[in-house]
Amino acid sequence: MSGLAAGIRLAYYNHKVCILEKHYLWGGLNSFYRMKGYRFDVGLHAMTNYVPKGVRNAPLSKLLRQLRIRHDEFGLYEQSHSSVRFLDKTLTFTNEPEDFYTDVCETFPDQADGFRKLVQAVRDYNELDLSDQARSAREVVESHLTDTLLVDMLFCPLMFYGSARENDMDWDQFVVMFKSLFEEGFARPYRGVRQILEVLIQKYKDVGGALRLKTGVQSIVSRNGAVACVRLDSGEEITARTVISSAGLIETMNLIEGEKPPAGSFPTEIGQLTFMESISVLDEEPKDLGFGETIVFFNNRERFRYEAPEEPIDVNSGVICCPNNYKFDKPLDDKLIRITNIARFDAWGECPDEEYYPAKEYWYNKSVESVLPYVSDFRGVTRFKDVFTPRTIKRYTGHLNGAVYGAPSKIKDGRTHLSNLFLCGTDQGFLGIVGAMLSGITIANFHVLQASAIQADTARGTAAE
Repeated sequence: MSGLAAGIRLAYYNHKVCILEKHYLWGGLNSFYRMKGYRFDVGLHAMTNYVPKGVRNAPLSKLLRQLRIRHDEFGLYEQSHSSVRFLDKTLTFTNEPEDFYTDVCETFPDQADGFRKLVQAVRDYNELDLSDQARSAREVVESHLTDTLLVDMLFCPLMFYGSARENDMDWDQFVVMFKSLFEEGFARPYRGVRQILEVLIQKYKDVGGALRLKTGVQSIVSRNGAVACVRLDSGEEITARTVISSAGLIETMNLIEGEKPPAGSFPTEIGQLTFMESISVLDEEPKDLGFGETIVFFNNRERFRYEAPEEPIDVNSGVICCPNNYKFDKPLDDKLIRITNIARFDAWGECPDEEYYPAKEYWYNKSVESVLPYVSDFRGVTRFKDVFTPRTIKRYTGHLNGAVYGAPSKIKDGRTHLSNLFLCGTDQGFLGIVGAMLSGITIANFHVLQASAIQADTARGTAAE
């Protein structure tokens, strides 16, 4: 989505743009697929950063203006309510932030003053400042809050929906996610992620953008400090004044043929955070089984751990998502429960087929068992199920280790050591679906459109002289 947004933005200003996609479907981390007559989303639990039509100066509003998309084109419906559930504590939130803030203060009365100060610190921080230095979110949060249970309950949904760092986040990432989940909220198109992607694809084609599917990149050829061409898997070479990569920092660097970055100039740590997710199709509505929440973030241990587990997946925490429990005008065709757990890549990526498929079945059952304290046992009414693992994620995104949120260290200004190669998307650092699109827009604006305007002004000044 970051690449599509960058392409649309540039094409609006008469730049000739070509997007290369390795697979036969577009969307990357947020795509869709068909299996046994069912259509499933990949990635999308919720479109965070939701605000109603007419709200100005919110990320979604800025995105729609920049891409010239009407609010109703995405067809968004709000969540009913969601929750964070740890042991004997539950925090409930809707798209009305004060409801959540009141719940926090009533559930943790001795933390109320510190929590309100934390909320103000979040609101005062400019997460769009690309020059700000990284700092630990845990250190900032713990300077306001002393109750480790509340700290963990706040971090859990933010980490599951956007952290590439084990057991911590950068403060700017925390702010982005806190605002997107708790200050704004969740929404979903009736037709899922396809609705968003179809709008973007049509907009991109309408403004003259070229989209090449099943077109993998073999290498990025560099000469004299710049990208000379992009060589495709077919051997074809494409030249461009600017190349924007959404493949990830380390993945992009691995593609470079020729001038590699100087040692120590860029982070080299590969992300470890990846997931297994199951989708269960039911014969009954989840509400009829007593599950009325849109999304539940849960943890069954005394402390929440957001790290690569020792087992193939960590069933002690996770996310339960019910797409049916958005405020749709009519019921969805399928009745779905999605469960997401943190996973360990090498347990799946290096697993031979004769062990891989039985392991999927085994860990699906373990995962379902772990959520039964939060949702009625739906195993007897499950019509069909599918499971994707870190191996699936790596295959379809190219992310090393199947790391959904990329490398732990982000390159906020998108610059690389090559003068015309920039990063957008996961490793630039804006998160979520709206964040991904804003990432593409920001990099396109800053490194192409503004640079072109400066060059034009310089040329006009030279001509006048």
